Amino acid sequence: MPSTLPDGDPVPADGALPGSALAGLGDRPFAFYVHVPFCVTRCGYCDFNTYTATELGPGAGRDSYADTAIGEVRMARRVLGDADLPVETVFVGGGTPTLLPPDDLGRVLAAIDAEFGLAENAEVTTEANPESVDEAYLAKLREAGFTRISYGMQSAREHVLAVLERTHTPGRVPQVVEWTREAGFEHINLDLIYGTPGETDDDWRASLEAALSSEPDHVSAYALIVEEGTRLAAQVRRGELTPPDDDAMADRYLIADEMLSARGLHWYEISNWAADPSAACRHNMLYWTGADWWGVGPGAHSHVGGTRWWNVKHPAAYASRLAEGVTPAHAREVLSDEDRRIERIMLELRLAQGCPTELLDDRAVRRAVDEGLLQGAPYERGRAVPTLRGRLLADALVRDLT
Repeated sequence: MPSTLPDGDPVPADGALPGSALAGLGDRPFAFYVHVPFCVTRCGYCDFNTYTATELGPGAGRDSYADTAIGEVRMARRVLGDADLPVETVFVGGGTPTLLPPDDLGRVLAAIDAEFGLAENAEVTTEANPESVDEAYLAKLREAGFTRISYGMQSAREHVLAVLERTHTPGRVPQVVEWTREAGFEHINLDLIYGTPGETDDDWRASLEAALSSEPDHVSAYALIVEEGTRLAAQVRRGELTPPDDDAMADRYLIADEMLSARGLHWYEISNWAADPSAACRHNMLYWTGADWWGVGPGAHSHVGGTRWWNVKHPAAYASRLAEGVTPAHAREVLSDEDRRIERIMLELRLAQGCPTELLDDRAVRRAVDEGLLQGAPYERGRAVPTLRGRLLADALVRDLT
């Protein structure tokens, strides 16, 4: 969740949505995202909306956060009325959500269930730092109804973790994965980052091998982005670190796809590989395919029926608004039909299932097939699916097709 909020239109004090957003409510899948903005320390590369203890003001601490978030869940129910909206997925992200007690995370989940109802076999995920959980914590999370955990592993090389300012040791990940399985979790994801200054191809292979040795059913691999305003960006600007190289990044992606595929994890989105369809992150798939979701927490973004809005950033301002009975939304935008078409293309072209060619200019699609950027057979079936080369050039491919 980026730390900078975009401009937008004002939001009514009660958070009421336009009629266009409420039309068809319940016909589309519905999900919740819950942002927990707390971290022990902020990693040097991170541009997310997170806060350490020294950056928080009155009324914004961890102790009261679950109750504040529950207040927004109840507001969501009032805004959305009495429409039947079984929650397909819940994703708790951060920050470090597991800095909150497991009972607090369980209470937020229970409030979502009480107000909306969890769908049968709902996917419930939390992100976690490997150092922030133990056996007892994981057992309580599972008992509370969580079904999936995503660990921020990032690398198995200590010098790479040091550049990223990650505090866990490489050996911690296999231990917590074992505890997670023993607690009865159905799905485990490991997040990796490639392209860190000082990382070599061999370092990257070692990180992939270490992740695979724990036998997760899902791996996410993201190229490092040097975000303006971060400590990492300042180090690169001063010449202390070398910026990521595009060719090296492409090589690392190819290494990841080769190694993950060889071990039975196959791509379903450009940066994500799963052991089988049931292991794919259903929550993210809802994002990528235009579902509705309500984002709880400071800086959280929401989307319902073509209306998107985003909350105030700071936890103190967020808590204050909810205490006053006022929406925490900072601003919103109502997407035009053309906006939604382009956004759909941008997201669905990242998926292995592809994008319907009816949304695209056929001449541009045929040109991309001829250039080896889109697969030919799916095109014949009315789908635009990127090739491996197309995945490497995804941004340019999207520009050409929109």
